Amino acid sequence: PWFVYIAECRDQTLYVGIAKDAHNRIEAHNTTNQCRYTRYRKPLKLAYKELCENYNIARKRESEIKRFSRKKKLELIIG
Repeated sequence: PWFVYIAECRDQTLYVGIAKDAHNRIEAHNTTNQCRYTRYRKPLKLAYKELCENYNIARKRESEIKRFSRKKKLELIIG
């Protein structure tokens, strides 16, 4: 299974990504410089995760969520 996740950055921006393990991916964002967007926005905290059946579904959902407005992303986080 794959997860789509939303992370809140130090500057309160929201980062959307996918991973097999969302918690480990957040840890990787916080301890490495692999992701250009989050490199200078550490620390990140996991704000939302959503289980997807497979990689392709997760990618499509990630793309969909990335197009959401900030307000809509926050509504998704709040539930």
